[in-house]
Amino acid sequence: MHQLPRQISLLCSATLLDGTVRDVEINGSRVGRVVAAGQGRRSGSGTEIDLSGFMLLPAPAEPHAHLDKALSADAIRPPLGNLRDAIDAWRRHASTMTVDDIRDRALEAAFTLLANGTTSVRCHVDVLLGDKPLRGVEALAAVRRELAGLMDLELVALAGPDVPDRDIEAAIDLGVDLVGGSPHLASDPFTDLRRLITLAERRGVGVDLHTDESLDGALTIVEFARLVRAWPPDRMRTAGHCVRLGTLEPEDLHSVIDEILESDLGIVTLPITNLYLQGWDHPVSTPRGLTAVRALLDRGARLGAGADNVRDPFNPVGRSDAFETAGLLVAAAHLTPAEAYDAVSSGARSVMGLPVAGPVEDASAELLAIRGASIDDVVATASPDRYVIHAGMLVAHSEVSRRIAIPGTPVNSMTPIESRYSA
Repeated sequence: MHQLPRQISLLCSATLLDGTVRDVEINGSRVGRVVAAGQGRRSGSGTEIDLSGFMLLPAPAEPHAHLDKALSADAIRPPLGNLRDAIDAWRRHASTMTVDDIRDRALEAAFTLLANGTTSVRCHVDVLLGDKPLRGVEALAAVRRELAGLMDLELVALAGPDVPDRDIEAAIDLGVDLVGGSPHLASDPFTDLRRLITLAERRGVGVDLHTDESLDGALTIVEFARLVRAWPPDRMRTAGHCVRLGTLEPEDLHSVIDEILESDLGIVTLPITNLYLQGWDHPVSTPRGLTAVRALLDRGARLGAGADNVRDPFNPVGRSDAFETAGLLVAAAHLTPAEAYDAVSSGARSVMGLPVAGPVEDASAELLAIRGASIDDVVATASPDRYVIHAGMLVAHSEVSRRIAIPGTPVNSMTPIESRYSA
């Protein structure tokens, strides 16, 4: 593939979610006609790609990243531990960080997301303590400028209960899109919840709050839903983690989901981090620590899924790959592969307020082509062979060549053969 980005005009012989093989025309940043294979027409000077053997899907969206924290584990060397331990380790390290350090790690993590297919990211960035609280915001604003045209990056000011309002408002003045926080960690969770929502109302922006990220304790999501119920329909209201919902008895959960639905509150589940952070105090019958994924989906709530933390004090592993998140939803939340991929793509886009994308006529041309024959296949194998399309432009292309020795061949005369992943 030539230098990127490149405008795409035609995708040939792609397998869609329903198993049909189609040609997909691209008109600028939108999908044009979707027609029988061999019937597509290339328009203008854009590139044509043969996607025989590839599935063509809506591109993943990441609804809950922490790019300011990403890839910091090697520097911090945090102890294994629960959420409080992770917060303590991060705060000790945060005082030593510079804008350039944060920017470099965030940019590396963002490029990994892009290479794996994610074209839209919502990033929570800490409003730090001390005399330079906006270092993270400044770094991520710089990353957003650098990625313009390659990835859409939305920023959320993540403010702990000890962060003053003036610093949150200063972050908004620097271009942060949403107010965030973790009210459940405050000594008075409901007071901090009301503070953050009132501030967002005053500034005319939405909220994306870490919500009830524990197996017990206060349940703030009902009050959250009621406080934003009268907001304009297009003002963002998102609750992330929501671990506590997974511990409720069915009758109690039903009434809570009623409140969520009435306020059209978007829910984001974050399996890899919550599987890691939750349950340290339960060495026997350890709870999974996820929100009530199945119940929320079955009731029609808007549900997205994200990777959250990647190789930092809150999660020592992670590949920045939506297929990792989807696979965990299959294993830990008992979703089908199709449901799991929807949660990291169309579901995530809905929670983020983004337009419909995918190989559908007149949809946004946010697309991922990945080698495989079916959605079950690609979620299971997560092939590294991928084409990533943002706004109709090819912005990333990965291919892997694999060679495997022929069984029974003498060592000194082995002739390697290429696997099906060769390109």
